Formats: sequence, C-alpha cells, structure tokens
Amino acid sequence: MITLFRLLSRLPLALLHKLGAMAGWVVYGLSPTYRRHLEENLAQAGLTQWRKAAIAEAGKLVCELPKIWLRPAAEVARQVVAVEGWCLVEHAWAQGKGILFLTPHLGCFEITAQYYAAHRPITVLYRPAHKEALNRLIEAGRGANLRLAPADLSGVRKLLSALKRAEAVGLLPDQAPKAGEGVWASFFGRPAYTMTLASRLSAMGVVVILAWAERLPKGRGYHLHLYAPSADLSTPEGLNRELERMIREKPAQYLWGYNRYKRPAGAPPPTELQP
Repeated sequence: MITLFRLLSRLPLALLHKLGAMAGWVVYGLSPTYRRHLEENLAQAGLTQWRKAAIAEAGKLVCELPKIWLRPAAEVARQVVAVEGWCLVEHAWAQGKGILFLTPHLGCFEITAQYYAAHRPITVLYRPAHKEALNRLIEAGRGANLRLAPADLSGVRKLLSALKRAEAVGLLPDQAPKAGEGVWASFFGRPAYTMTLASRLSAMGVVVILAWAERLPKGRGYHLHLYAPSADLSTPEGLNRELERMIREKPAQYLWGYNRYKRPAGAPPPTELQP
C-alpha cells in the first residue's frame, strides 16, 4: 500500500482527480451499503440533485490523499492557491489566544491543517485507522508543526495543553463520537449523535474558526475558506446549524457516504426532535 501511495503522490493533481472521479463511481456501484448511505443522507438534506457530483468528489477525496500525505510539507501548502479569512488567524495571533479549527468532512479537509502547520504548530484530533499500514501513511504526512492526538482522553489532554500554550488545534466536528462523548442533535432534520467536545472547547475563551478547503476544478488546487461562527456553538444544536450552512455552500464536496446517523454502541436511542 505504501509503495502504491508513493507512486500516486507523484502524479499531477488533475490526473489524480480524474482517476478519483472514476474510482468514486466504481465504489458506488460495488458497495450497496455506501450507496444507501449516500442516497439516504442526500435525500434527508433535500440535496439529491448533487448525487452525481458527490459520487465523483468522494473519489477525488481518496485519490488526492497520497499527494497530501506524502509530498513535502511546503509543496502541499502550495496547493492552496487562495485563502479567504486569514485575517481571523492573524487576529488570534495578535491577541495571544489559542485557535480551535472546526473542519467538517467537506472538500479536502486533510489539507487545512497542513496549510496552517506551514505557519505555526497545530494539534489535530484523529481516530487511528484499523490497519497499521494506513496509520503509518497518516503519520508520514505530518511535518514538525503538525501533531496528531488520538481520539481518546489522552488526545483531549493534548488539545487542552496546546490551547493553553495559545497554539491551534483542529477536529472534525461532524464525526460520530463514541457513546458518552455526544448527545443527539438535529442534523439536516434528523437526530445525529453529535460530539460535545467541540462545544466545550469553544467555551474556553479561544478563537473558533470554521475551515474547509474547496477542491477547485481541473486540479488547479484548493481554496481555503475560513469563517468566524455566525451562531452559538456552545451547544451541539448550534454547531450542527453552522455545519449545515457550510455544507450548503458546496454540497457536492461533502462526504455524504459517511454514516453520520449511526447509533454508537452503548449510546442511548435517538431522542425525538422538537417540532
């Protein structure tokens, strides 16, 4: 796997995205479970018109990973050809505050931390893969300023320590947490088990920045979008409203095949939404 990833990492981004678009359709055709999740999630959000584009974009996400993980950090950062909202980062630096980056499964979410790490240290919460070879690839893709924190209590401590040092941390706020680490909250009108960690960290007096990297056509690179929250993130409900707003900006690039509405083992049953 590592050899294949190294070979793919040397291909032009435009070619990787073409291969990825084809791979997306192959996976869609071969995996009934993935196909069902993608179609049900798009229907729940009322965005079924984006189905074809979403299938292709999901494949691009997978095929661009070798270039994000295995190329030199400076080369990866140069793939970000446009940045919107960087003033939010500079303002946080001027204030001497820690930064909490919330990056959903939208666009090329792997490159957001890579780009920030080209400037200053960032600690990112991640869930180790089941295959050790894949974990080695993930770890190979971090530079000196990109630190990984496992999605457990030890990882949360690393996030807290980084914020106390006025550094940056990042996490995927739409990732389904383990039982006891979330609550049921509406996501596109359906109960989704939503992490409470993002809301707790946002209440620590840090600067919260919503971030996602838009995948540009024809392999031209990425447009990094940074926003200040427009809603109260102190509750999972407010967090999900903000994520919905971001996703609607570029629905095709959201990872609709992710089983966002699953019930983690040991979690209580979904609660009914208020009318």
